[in-house]
Parts: sequence; structure tokens; C-alpha cells
Amino acid sequence: MSAILEHVARKGSVDAGAIAEEFGVSTATIRRDLQVLEDQRLVARTHGGAVAVDVAYELPVRYRTGQHREEKVLVARRAAELLPRGPLTLGLSGGTTTLLLSRLLADRVDLTVVTNALNIGSELVLRPRLKLIMTGGVSRTQSYELVGPIADQALSGLNIEIAVIGVDGISARGGLTTHDEIEAHTNAAMIRRADRVMVVADGSKVGRTCLAAIAPITDVAMLVTDATADPEQVTAIRRAGVEVTVAE
Repeated sequence: MSAILEHVARKGSVDAGAIAEEFGVSTATIRRDLQVLEDQRLVARTHGGAVAVDVAYELPVRYRTGQHREEKVLVARRAAELLPRGPLTLGLSGGTTTLLLSRLLADRVDLTVVTNALNIGSELVLRPRLKLIMTGGVSRTQSYELVGPIADQALSGLNIEIAVIGVDGISARGGLTTHDEIEAHTNAAMIRRADRVMVVADGSKVGRTCLAAIAPITDVAMLVTDATADPEQVTAIRRAGVEVTVAE
């Protein structure tokens, strides 16, 4: 179903017969998937297919997990290697790459993790040797993040050594961006409380600018991305003073 949503996000609509042929499955299978997506209010069914329900289309995180997965795994592994050993207070925003990173860190005994992401919290809550702090806030279905004034207020009273931020777009000109302005505000609150900011973003997000600004590029100490990132965009980000690590 994530592939169908990707197609709708790119084209604005989908034809059941055409995409069934493209994927090598039956039209009946595609129609069933479209019905599930319509029930979740992610698409609107039409005669022979479906259309996007919103112009500002954002795939929910449960459907984004499989997108660019190999690249995200590489980025998460490299980010885990770059984090310092020893006691550390780490902020983790929501996102598929930060979720993968949290799984790599789950066995550390010297971490305090501050997060507003429900899925990251559920990954770490049963790890007794790791201290977990959840912000509270209003849940956002698309990203599994807790956002808004409650989350912002919780973050304002905490000190974070390194914040690892997931984004929908990063560029030298646009800085860090995402689809939702409330989510952006909460992520910015985490950045303000951090001594150092690391952004994790697969190459598809490098050079991209989305609706809501989180922070300028000058707030970022390091970007961890992969080799699919546009080299010109990577160079521009480096020129802005950001250390860029490309996971191979």
C-alpha cells in the first residue's frame, strides 16, 4: 500500500488497472488496498481508481518506513557510530530514521533519551538500563509525534547534549523543514534546548524544502545522509558550515 500512496503523492491520482499491471498483481487486489486506504481517509475512491484527499500530501509514518529503507538503515548506523560513548542526554525527534536509530541504541546503559515520538518511546520503554523521558503533548497521526504547547513546555525545562532531528527536507537555503507547522515548532523547541544538533536524512530529503520551517541551516552541527544525496546540495550545506557525513 505504501507504493500506491507514493504513486498518489507523485501523480495526484491512481488508475487501478494500470498500477495492477505495473506491480504484477490483480486489479481486485489493488481495489481492496484502495478501499483500506479510503477507510483510513488517505485517498478518495473514484471510478477505476483513487485520488489524493489533500493537496499537501504527507504519507503517514507507518507507510514511510519502507521508503528508501536501505539508505535509512545506513544513515541510522552511521549516526549511532558518531554518537559519543559514555553518559549522554540525547534528544530524538520523530521520524523513520530516528526510529531505526533508537533501536540501535536500545542496549546502551548510559543514555537518557528525551523524545516526543510515541513509536520511539514504545521501543525504549522496556529497556530498564536506559532512562526515557517523554514530553507529553497532542498526538499527530501522520508522524506518531506528540506536539504542541504541552510538548514545547516540557522541552523548555530540559537540557539536551545532542538532539538528533528527523526532517522532511534540508537545504542550505531553506534550512530544516517539515510538512506540519505545529510539529515544526516542537522540533524547534528541542533544537533550542540542545548543545549540538545532528540531522539524519536519507538522500531524497537533501535539497528539498517543505511547508514549515523548523530551523535555519546554521543551527545544525552535522548532517548524516547517504550517497544518493545530490552532490551539489551536499556541497552547499557544507559551505554553510555544516559537517556532512555520507554513509556508505
